[in-house]
Amino acid sequence: MSAEGTAPRGRSTLTARIERIHDHCADTRSLFLALDGRRLKFLPGQFISISIPLGDETRTRAYSIATSPEDRGPFEICFNTVEGGRGVGWLFERKVGDTLDFTGPFGTFSMERAPEVEIGLIAERTAIAPIRPIIRRAIETGARAPIHLIYGAARDEHFLYRAELDDWTMQAPNFSYEIVLAPAERLYQRLGEITNRRWIAADTNRARQFWICGVGPGVIKLRDLLRGAGYERRAVHYEQW
Repeated sequence: MSAEGTAPRGRSTLTARIERIHDHCADTRSLFLALDGRRLKFLPGQFISISIPLGDETRTRAYSIATSPEDRGPFEICFNTVEGGRGVGWLFERKVGDTLDFTGPFGTFSMERAPEVEIGLIAERTAIAPIRPIIRRAIETGARAPIHLIYGAARDEHFLYRAELDDWTMQAPNFSYEIVLAPAERLYQRLGEITNRRWIAADTNRARQFWICGVGPGVIKLRDLLRGAGYERRAVHYEQW
């Protein structure tokens, strides 16, 4: 994660039980986690750090919370397979009723209340997880300015929560989104081209705020593209996985 996603030390460890498992597709899964008699308090966009025992070592991995603080019941984390990834492999082996230990929530890549200016969001594949509750918070706190999501992936089955996104376009006339299907090696190039066309070349408005989440150096390139075009540093929130 980026510096914005670095977990502070010294937090108490919590234990959650896996209440439900949902497979979005063959290589992408959500776990729905419940605390014993309590609800986890967090801001939209924050993450938890899960302890993953692997026999020879224990690893700690951060996973964004994909549900909203207002949701009743378990909270959700979403992840996909990674070649050679022992940690995520361990998560794929979990069953309903298993428990896992975590600390958190952490992170400043979040939204407590929607700003009064236009909101731009960019997400790649499972990086929609922290963006999803941010969109909902913006809609439900009465954002009036446009809210637009650019959502990219290399395969159609990797676009998650499409029905919910469609529902939001009906619920909130100021919310819209677009799908960007492109080969993995060209995905961030396409995201950058669309970002430039929509929020840089189209006008001189530099009062928008952005939330960008994805994997690898492409996230930093998008951040720098916007900041270099005149948007304030603090207006371009990002999380790099």
